[in-house]
Amino acid sequence: MRVEPAAERRQSGVRPPRIDARALPLHLDVQLFSSGLGAGITRPPGCAVSPQPLIGPPRLLPAWQPNWAPVKSIGVAFAESPVADNPGPDKTFRVPELVPQPSSRAKPPLREKARPKRTRISVPTDALSITDRLFYLLQPPIETLLSGQELVMPFEPFPFQYHGIAWLFSQASALLADEMGLGKTMQAISALRLLMRSGQIRSVLLICPKPLITNWQRELQLWAEEIPVVAIEGPSDRRRMLWEMPNAPVKVANYELLVRDLEMIGEDDFPAFDLLILDEAQRIKNRDSRTNQAARSLKRHRSWALTGTPIENRPSEFVSLLEFLGAVPDHSVTDIRQLNRLAKTYVLRRTKDRVLKDLPPRLDRDELLELTPAQQTAYVTAEKEGIVRLGELGESITIQHVFELVLRLKQICNYDPLTGQSCKMDRLAAEIEEISESGGKAILFSQWTRSLDWMNQKLQHYRPLIYHGAIPSSRRDAVLEQFQHDPDCPLLLMSYGVGAVGLNLQFAGYVFLYDRWWNPAVEDQAINRAHRIGQQNPVLVTKFICRDTIEERIDKVLQQKRELFQAVLGDSEVSNASLSLNAQDIFGLFDLKAGQGDQLRTITPPPAGKD
Repeated sequence: MRVEPAAERRQSGVRPPRIDARALPLHLDVQLFSSGLGAGITRPPGCAVSPQPLIGPPRLLPAWQPNWAPVKSIGVAFAESPVADNPGPDKTFRVPELVPQPSSRAKPPLREKARPKRTRISVPTDALSITDRLFYLLQPPIETLLSGQELVMPFEPFPFQYHGIAWLFSQASALLADEMGLGKTMQAISALRLLMRSGQIRSVLLICPKPLITNWQRELQLWAEEIPVVAIEGPSDRRRMLWEMPNAPVKVANYELLVRDLEMIGEDDFPAFDLLILDEAQRIKNRDSRTNQAARSLKRHRSWALTGTPIENRPSEFVSLLEFLGAVPDHSVTDIRQLNRLAKTYVLRRTKDRVLKDLPPRLDRDELLELTPAQQTAYVTAEKEGIVRLGELGESITIQHVFELVLRLKQICNYDPLTGQSCKMDRLAAEIEEISESGGKAILFSQWTRSLDWMNQKLQHYRPLIYHGAIPSSRRDAVLEQFQHDPDCPLLLMSYGVGAVGLNLQFAGYVFLYDRWWNPAVEDQAINRAHRIGQQNPVLVTKFICRDTIEERIDKVLQQKRELFQAVLGDSEVSNASLSLNAQDIFGLFDLKAGQGDQLRTITPPPAGKD
């Protein structure tokens, strides 16, 4: 607004407006809102009005700034506007800049903003009483529950994640089987957070692989900062103290400690957990294992299982998960149709191609390579000698004999142990040079740590980082931090054993499978460390396969073993199937027949150690 000088106002004859001070309120009404920690869901915040003087020293208003929630000042409004007396009947005081000017063309009507979709909490099938059903029916949408001022979310979840949170909230027995990279961890944390806020649960036990404990602590700090968390670790007396700690509602332990401390937490006077969560729940796929028995024997009121691969070899592994959930009796036998019906009740599975239309694509390419002359000579010699030895064994041949030959041939495909020649390394070096010059990041997976160490020496020019089981747990986070933030480290060498689960590496745009794992699900898990929520660019996945070798034969067998996963879970896409090789498949690689007792026995690969 333009203010006229006094001389100009006198010449124009327009008197300035006079403000009647008696018409002004001499105090300001301030509204203070507050709500209790446990009341964010059940009632609106309370409101108090405090008059504050406009003249004189201001009073201090009560303030509270928690360390887990930002407090925002939205605005201040005066109850009354100043009243200006009329400058005269013949003169009208105007401010030209504030007078609305007529428009020469009509403005289009404002379009109503589309209302966001609301996710209602469904009534679980086991809620039979009217009271239980009304409890879920009268709950507000999950978006409303998670948008309260005390439930701060680091970022807005996707609609399918809201659905997953609402589904877990209402389920006493649940298997969240989303494809890797869709945020199973976040959904589980948000659901247990709401359950705690509503008073339905007070104690949670989370079981996960040991390398993932740090990741879970970090995610709990991010998504539920107000919930105290303790990791069970240390000697026996310290672990007992941590197990009995009353002011830590969420306890995190690994599967090995669960078995070791079962007698301690399985005592009659030890209270039952309100919620037991198994992350990477495929660890209990063997119903006769000590891990499975320990998990099923724990006293709890709710059971959740998280895994992207509920079936790795046979339908019986899926049955083991259903037994943990209490969906079927122990050691029950069910057919495919029964499993499919049970999956519709207890399993929630989404794939990236269905729910993340905007996620950058994953581009797969199989690089068929020709062995170098030295590799070819070593491979042909090893294969011929191995087949002769298997023939000499006759009826005494076992799966272990055949497996040793397969491993030997796979190692030669990686590099010739005598000369160090490698068709894969020649191709990899050219790829890494281009990635490094463009400022990209690449992850490489291999089955053997010795192969990773060999590659580390060959690629020293690019300063690769190594992440495998021989690296102490205390140093692993530092390796990942350096890989993410150091522009001079374009390559991370990882073993399938420790790099295929629970890590977030979505800043990498290239993934190399230097050698193939026995189970395509493990390969998918490894790839999805990079191709997941948060990835901004397409992910190029390169699988090295040596032509006319055991690698090409294994690849063809794995391509034929994806239908059972689809039959049980009803997936329209079979690219994420998780069926590994069994003994019959391994024998078939050399046109041999497995013994009657070995035909369907699962192949157990050696640890990702020395080759």
